[in-house]
Amino acid sequence: MGSEMIQLLILAAIAVFMVMRLRGALGTRDGFEGPPRASRMGEPAKSHDFEVIEGGPDRDITDHAVEGSDTADALARMKRVENDFSVNEFVGGARGAYEMILMAFENGDMDSIRPYLDADVFDAFDGVVQSRKEQGLTVDAEFIGLREVKLVSAQFVDDTRRASIDVKFVAELTSVVKNADGTVIEGDPSLIKRQKDVWTFSRTMGADDPNWQLTATGE
Repeated sequence: MGSEMIQLLILAAIAVFMVMRLRGALGTRDGFEGPPRASRMGEPAKSHDFEVIEGGPDRDITDHAVEGSDTADALARMKRVENDFSVNEFVGGARGAYEMILMAFENGDMDSIRPYLDADVFDAFDGVVQSRKEQGLTVDAEFIGLREVKLVSAQFVDDTRRASIDVKFVAELTSVVKNADGTVIEGDPSLIKRQKDVWTFSRTMGADDPNWQLTATGE
């Protein structure tokens, strides 16, 4: 075996030794790994989260309304009257209320939603339900889901502490109308339709009753 071949073998052995040492020190990466650890023991990893600056914009409001707008101002005044009022929580509650009220109306179960409707809205909804009953009509409806829930505007009257918030909903559902014989006279049970509504919820801020009421409906 020549001297050049011996040198190559020695160099190869040294290279293998160095690779094994590096793997022992650094470990190996195989596929996806979590975020990198801190570079020093006890030193937290760098975070890209925004710092909350005292006196800065209220993200609970600016996530739903343009900063400086009349809507943002109305929401801020609501929060000054009721410190634990959360716009995010309100929007989440409105999402659930929309499905509950809409499906109760479709199914003719008005008693279950009476506390959540203003008297005028209740009378309007109930009038439709009673008219269907008089004609022997029933509705079979299934709520598929909400594609959009968006706070549109807000108003607040300082003297009365009366708050009103308009919310836009875009929902998907199936609905058919049947006559007394059970024959479908309107709609298609296999057709998913999209429904758009703008509902106004109102409440007196700071009152003992925490429930918002549906006070107006539109498109």
